[in-house]
Amino acid sequence: MAFASFDAKHASAPMSEINMVPLIDVMLVLLVIFIITAPLLTNAVKLELPKANSQVNAAVADKIEFAINGQGSLFWNGERVTRAEAAKRFASESRKQPQPEVHLRADQDVPYRFVAQTLADTSRAGLSKVGFISEPEAPR
Repeated sequence: MAFASFDAKHASAPMSEINMVPLIDVMLVLLVIFIITAPLLTNAVKLELPKANSQVNAAVADKIEFAINGQGSLFWNGERVTRAEAAKRFASESRKQPQPEVHLRADQDVPYRFVAQTLADTSRAGLSKVGFISEPEAPR
């Protein structure tokens, strides 16, 4: 261990050895703290929690595939329908719980007025889950 020297010729030279005594003191204090606190961390409070039974909610919302081709013809799950018939079906589907999702596929050449009429019919019927289905762009 290195201690300060009272020798005059070595007084200006810096001490080149590390004093390990303070480091060892700190490590021993930490060791004692961990030895004391470690048993306290392993004790747990014993609780009797209530038991609960639950069933899986199997209500899955249906989906309606609604398509509009380039000429403005309407299709309900592949079956051709008129606008009045589609509005009646939307009204009857809106009464179901949970409400079905409407997947709207519209041809890119169809005038927007047909899409807007369909959205208005679904909104009037009370259907709130309407999604637009499109084709992803090809990567460049």
